[in-house]
Amino acid sequence: MKGVRLAARILLGLIFLVFGLNGFLHFIKAPPMSGPPAEFFGGLAATGYMMPLIFTAQVAGAILVLAGMVPLGLLVLAPVIVNIVLFHLFLAPEGIVMAIVVAILELYLAWDYREKFAPLFSR
Repeated sequence: MKGVRLAARILLGLIFLVFGLNGFLHFIKAPPMSGPPAEFFGGLAATGYMMPLIFTAQVAGAILVLAGMVPLGLLVLAPVIVNIVLFHLFLAPEGIVMAIVVAILELYLAWDYREKFAPLFSR
């Protein structure tokens, strides 16, 4: 099971490292959007600070996961993943498969590190 844990860590970390850095460096061309997805991202971009914040959280969470600080990295990535899943569920269903894969990796690792999260749920 340690091999599965390591593979999940590396895969989740690399996904968020690549796509987080892409938010700053634009080395992967994004397909053109229209309709509600374009309006959603247009609204985020119009705020001026939201997109850099999201990409910074992705890179920071990825680095933490890859560096072995998995529980902290998972906490940083959790709200990002929730938003990714909801975005694809309600606005862009064509990308839901990747969103589900990322959510499964997050949930698997959270379960695997559940002893680290236990104090969060105690009184």
